[in-house]
Amino acid sequence: MAKIHPLATVHPGAKLADSVEVGPYAYIDDNVEIGENTKILPHATVFSYVKIGCDCNVFPGAVVGAVPQDLKFDGEITYVEIGDRVNIRECATINRGTKASGKGVTRIGNDTLIMSYVHVAHDCCVGNHCILVSYVGIAGETDVADWAIIGGGTKVHQFSKIGTHAMIGGGTGVNKDIPPYSICGRNPICFAGVNLVGLRRRGFDSDVIRNIKDIYDVLYYQGYNVSDAIAKIEGGFPQSVERDTIIEFVRNSKRGIVRAGDAHEKGGIE
Repeated sequence: MAKIHPLATVHPGAKLADSVEVGPYAYIDDNVEIGENTKILPHATVFSYVKIGCDCNVFPGAVVGAVPQDLKFDGEITYVEIGDRVNIRECATINRGTKASGKGVTRIGNDTLIMSYVHVAHDCCVGNHCILVSYVGIAGETDVADWAIIGGGTKVHQFSKIGTHAMIGGGTGVNKDIPPYSICGRNPICFAGVNLVGLRRRGFDSDVIRNIKDIYDVLYYQGYNVSDAIAKIEGGFPQSVERDTIIEFVRNSKRGIVRAGDAHEKGGIE
């Protein structure tokens, strides 16, 4: 039997695993599913059509599953799906999807940290092992791939894509796609090098990291346009997960990737 504080409000239609804990003044609506060992802390709100996995924590003031802030929303049933071991910190907001987008669901992957006052808008997809630092706002239909880190106060334009293992500096405005394995920042935002520290911490060996740096050297600093750079990369680098991930991301970018900064001429930002 879930441990529900007498001052909490839990709709009888909510499905809570036996080991769930619900703190005082928390609110859980109908059509909610919450997995084992998850804690809904005091004054947290979980609205309808939300599924939360196991071992999660929803901190005070957080609101999960509010209707989207989207004029296309017409009251339809849409969803929020949150994985396992996700921490949603104080006053973060995660909105439901909209049918107009064709998705109808906002997703957060496993082992992701959503810090205080973060806003995740309708139909966003945030991957596994991501960190969204305090006051980040990601607009509707933004995709954030696994292991990405978005620095505090950064605002991300709708329909943007942030690649795997990318890191974005704090206080940045993101209006272009962020390539995998990169560090991007400054105002206006630009490519500032490869995420060396992050890749080393996650077990990438030196040869792989060097290969990623060389690929981005071709893409950004040898004077090619994007299509010619991609052809050069395909012909000049052996097949690898990293090479193919970069090529696929750049080819599929609808907004275009961020421009090059001047870090290369200054020896790079590491």
